[in-house]
Amino acid sequence: MQPAQATTWLDSGNTRNAGMDIYVGNLPYSTTDDDLRGLFAAHGEVASARVVIDRMTGRSKGFGFVEMADRAQAQQAIDALNGYEVEGRKLRVNESQPRPPREDRGGGFRGRDRGGSRW
Repeated sequence: MQPAQATTWLDSGNTRNAGMDIYVGNLPYSTTDDDLRGLFAAHGEVASARVVIDRMTGRSKGFGFVEMADRAQAQQAIDALNGYEVEGRKLRVNESQPRPPREDRGGGFRGRDRGGSRW
């Protein structure tokens, strides 16, 4: 007897209501992950919410990403929150686009001597 294979809804080719990643720009710098989650939770199930933090300063960069479990709810949130004002700042909210591939910017020590003997 073979073990039963679980088939998820997505495995069956259904993607119509699959989740969506959302970009949220022009956030107040005081916004936390929990604040962002709360803002979107009124419009549906939030799978994750993350404010992007500058590694050097430890402060918010003023934008973040929200992952919503249902595409229709995500679109409703985008429609409701794009242009919505928070602490005097109008949010820019839209479907997140994949990052373009990074070009090689050079740098580092590729192909060069890394030092060694100084004499």
